[in-house]
Amino acid sequence: MRSTKPATTFGFLGTTLDRASGPDRWSKWRPTVAMCQHEDLLISRLELLVEPKFADLAQQVKADIHKVSPETEVVLNEFALKDPWDFQEVYERLYDFVHAYSFDPEKTDYLIHLTTGTHVAQICWFLLNEANFIPARLLQTSPSREGGRDASSAGRYEIIDLDLSKYDRLSTRFAQEQERTLDFLKSGIATKSKSFNKLIEQIELVAVNSKAPMLIMGPTGAGKSMLTSRIYDLRRLRAGLSGKFVEVNCATLRGDHAMSALFGHKRGSFTGAQSDRPGLLKEADKGLIFLDEIGELGLDEQAMLLRALEDKTFLPMGADKAVQSDFQLIAGTNRDLRAQVAAGKFREDLLARINLWTFTLPSLAERREDIAANLDFELERYAKTQRRQVRMNKEARESFLKFARSPDAKWSANFRDLNAAVTRMATLAPKGRITVECVEAEVERLMEGWRDSRTPAESTQLTAEQRAEIDPFDLAQLEYVLRVCRDSKTLSDAGRRLFAVSRTKRAKMNDADRLKKYLARFKLSWAQVTQ
Repeated sequence: MRSTKPATTFGFLGTTLDRASGPDRWSKWRPTVAMCQHEDLLISRLELLVEPKFADLAQQVKADIHKVSPETEVVLNEFALKDPWDFQEVYERLYDFVHAYSFDPEKTDYLIHLTTGTHVAQICWFLLNEANFIPARLLQTSPSREGGRDASSAGRYEIIDLDLSKYDRLSTRFAQEQERTLDFLKSGIATKSKSFNKLIEQIELVAVNSKAPMLIMGPTGAGKSMLTSRIYDLRRLRAGLSGKFVEVNCATLRGDHAMSALFGHKRGSFTGAQSDRPGLLKEADKGLIFLDEIGELGLDEQAMLLRALEDKTFLPMGADKAVQSDFQLIAGTNRDLRAQVAAGKFREDLLARINLWTFTLPSLAERREDIAANLDFELERYAKTQRRQVRMNKEARESFLKFARSPDAKWSANFRDLNAAVTRMATLAPKGRITVECVEAEVERLMEGWRDSRTPAESTQLTAEQRAEIDPFDLAQLEYVLRVCRDSKTLSDAGRRLFAVSRTKRAKMNDADRLKKYLARFKLSWAQVTQ
């Protein structure tokens, strides 16, 4: 805790505690003088803040410090205050003082003497120090326990560093608290994925220390909604959030309904508007709104949302007066919003506003080492919601995990697939015990479901944006073509099947070349289609 660098100390003149006169003053404990009497606390410079009306007292204190510590340079700084108990005035004056001061922490150790000055001044010192406007530690002095203020000794002192990581016991407690917070964000699931755990650590820091919008990306079913609700709970506990948590899937909002749902409306603003509606953004005032699938919002709604984010005001449908709402935003999407911007489907300025903090949740298939922990979580959740305890025997658990971690397990719907699998097995478990037979039956159900739900785009490298650019008529034809390709051994074989009629009317039957050119129209290749 001690420093070998010369120390500069900032402090207020103690108009009461530092006051004493005549020879008897040396029998009194005076904090500003006493702190310079400690042999192991070498103060090379004292920046003393003095109200003009106490100038004489300041001169006496300066002279007495020179007697007990000749090496200490005392600088008297005139510090006029209209009201020393006015927080705003004191803070502004101190801020101006430290802002104009030239700090050199590489060469000098800085201390703030908290014992003198009003409680308001002490609070302001603390806030400025915590906000890193002053690179200092705190100095607290007090008289000796035996004689109190009537003691002639220098008394006691303690240096407090707001970097609490330097205190071993506190560091341990903070580490434990952070572990509990991370565990809370992960819903109590003991995850092993290093990349996922690091991601959650970053999200925890942002959730507590920032009010700026967050963008959470990831495939459907990756856990965006659950994580967002946890972030809300964390901010309510530790960041002073007092409003409601509002969640909406933007894919369900269309036309006038979208504007009305988000921003509200006045009675009669459109057909069916029989009464006023405040809107979800207003409902989230002083709270948090989660706009899932934000990429599905129309451009008009995006423009309104941008204004609401920047000004915290918006105009309900049919209203002539803006409404205020101090909401916090988390947006979710499974789309590539930059590609949406390039396609003219998402506003670039809105993306710039919401992607200050962007986090991408991995799919379940990318976190296979965490499936065991999530399996236990789903079993516990089933027991809580259904009030029925279900267990897996050892062989059944090993069998399920072997399949779940294998490449055969696609987990295309991510945690929704896992939740559904556990729910089915638990429901069908004889006498509340999931057996190997239950697992084998569930594996068949999952495999069949993944086969049935596999779309042409999922079997190739088509993105959602590419699919959106294909007309429904062409997409239906492409689906059939890709299905035939997957069932064929070679490009030529697939071409013969697809051009079975037209090829008989051509002089040159180049089926493979015709199919290759057809696939190229959609920026596909045979290798992509059959991988």
